[in-house]
Amino acid sequence: MATVEQCRQALERFAERLSANPASAKRVNLDRSLACHITDLGVHFRGRIAGGTIVNLTDGDDPGAQLRLGVASDDLLALVAGELNFASAWASGRVSVKAGLRDLLKLRQLL
Repeated sequence: MATVEQCRQALERFAERLSANPASAKRVNLDRSLACHITDLGVHFRGRIAGGTIVNLTDGDDPGAQLRLGVASDDLLALVAGELNFASAWASGRVSVKAGLRDLLKLRQLL
């Protein structure tokens, strides 16, 4: 099981990777609040997806978030490291995503 700090760092690395691809950000017009629940640690992170990256990442839940992700700590680290495919993790239930259909399609383009 990964630590809370490792999960925070993984989310920050993911945000950096997203912002490193400005062409993708232009193609995907997505500005939504985000909440990420690390299921096995019982912690939450919140932020915003804007301009093709994650901004204002902080601790805590946002019950009204437009995009809600649920993932175990080790799976989060594997996703960010590129060792776990997002689509197959989602299809197998290792990652849960609660969002509108249009948001899901746009989010998929960013990943």
